[in-house]
Amino acid sequence: MRPEEHDETGDGLLVPMAWMYAEYVADGLLETGDLMEPTTLEYRAGRDALALTLFLSEGPVAGALPAARVDELRLLTASGAAWQRWVGARLDAKRRGSAPGADPDLALARGAWRWLEETELLAADLEALGAAPRGQAGYEGEDGERRVWTPAWRLGLPLGHLAIHLY
Repeated sequence: MRPEEHDETGDGLLVPMAWMYAEYVADGLLETGDLMEPTTLEYRAGRDALALTLFLSEGPVAGALPAARVDELRLLTASGAAWQRWVGARLDAKRRGSAPGADPDLALARGAWRWLEETELLAADLEALGAAPRGQAGYEGEDGERRVWTPAWRLGLPLGHLAIHLY
C-alpha cells in the first residue's frame, strides 16, 4: 500500500499507510498471543520489531496471514544477529531508492529502528551461565536473577517471534 494524498490544497500530504498498516498487523499478532501488556516498553519493542519485519519484507497483507507468509515471518525473526543485519540492509536499500523526505513510511520505519537500537531495557540475562564475568555491568533482581541492560530489539524480536508461533 503506497502513501496516499489527502490534502486538497495540492501540497500533497503523504500519509504513511504502509507503515501504519504494518503496525496494525503487528499489534494484532501480539494481542492474539496475549504475551505482554500493551502499555509496556517490551510490547512496544515487539510491535516495532514485527512491524519492521512486515514492512521490510513483502509488506503486510489484508485479512488473515497465509500460512506461507507466517512461515516466512518465523524464519525472518528466528535469529537476532541475522535479523539485525537484514533490517539494516533493507532500510539502506529503501533509503537509496527514494528521494530524501519523500517517503513518510520509510521515515517512520527508520525512527522505529533507531528506537529499537538505541533504547536499552533492563531484562533477565538470557545468555548468563553461572557467575557473571568481572566488570560486566548488571544487576541482581529481587528473585536472584541476573539482569542486564539490553537493546530493545533483542527483547522485541523474540516476543514477536513467539507471537507469530502462537498465531
